[in-house]
Amino acid sequence: MTVFIISAPSGSGKSTLVDELRRHVEGLDFSVSYTTRHPRGSEQNGREYFFVPRAEFEDMIGRDEFLEYAEVYGKDYYGTARRFLRAAEQNGHDLLLDIDVQGAAQIKQKIPDAATIFVLPPDRKTLEWRLRNRGSDSEEERRRRLDTARREIENYDKYDYILVNDRLEPSVDQLKAIVLSERLRHSGRALSAAEEATLATAERSRLKNMRDRVQPILDSFRDDNGQH
Repeated sequence: MTVFIISAPSGSGKSTLVDELRRHVEGLDFSVSYTTRHPRGSEQNGREYFFVPRAEFEDMIGRDEFLEYAEVYGKDYYGTARRFLRAAEQNGHDLLLDIDVQGAAQIKQKIPDAATIFVLPPDRKTLEWRLRNRGSDSEEERRRRLDTARREIENYDKYDYILVNDRLEPSVDQLKAIVLSERLRHSGRALSAAEEATLATAERSRLKNMRDRVQPILDSFRDDNGQH
C-alpha cells in the first residue's frame, strides 16, 4: 500500500480536490482527522472531522492511538488516528491523509516512503479572495490564516510533488495522475503507452520541476519590506 499525504494552506481548495480525487480513484481510503474544536457551519461529525472533547483526545494520546497530532494555535488539538492505516492495510487499499505541514513531517518520519503532495494557491491575492468569500472567518482570523499560509508555503521543498490549484479541473487531473503514477511505480510490471503518459504528467509536478513556478507565489507572500 501507499500512504499519500496532502497538505495546503487553508483556503487553497484542498478539500474540493480531495473530494474529486476520491470520486475518480478507487481503492483510496481517507483518514478523517480528530479535533477538539467545535463544528463550523454545516460540518458533521465523522465527515469533515471527528469532533471529540479535549479529555477524550488526551486519553487517545495516552493510549498512543495517533500517528500524529498537534495543538494548533495553542488552543485545539488535531490528530490522525492509527486505525485508518490498519484498516487500509487490511483492505489492500492506499491511504490518503489530509494534514498540515507539522503533521506531515511527523508521518514522514514514521513512514519514509509516503508520497507527499503540497497544494498551493496561485498567489496571495487569490488565497485572500478565497478566504474572504468563504464568509466563515473574522478579519482577524483571515489575517492569521494568511500569515500561517506564508509560513507553511516556505516548507514546500519538503514535499515530493507541488500542485498549484489555479483551475479546478486541470488540478484534479494532475492530482489523479500523481496518485496513479505512484501506484504504477510500485506495480513492478511493464507499462502501457497510456500509463507511461500518466507517469510523464505526474513528473511535471515533481518538486525539481516546480521550483520556478513556486518562486513567484512565494514572492507574492512577502511583506511590504520584501522579506519573508
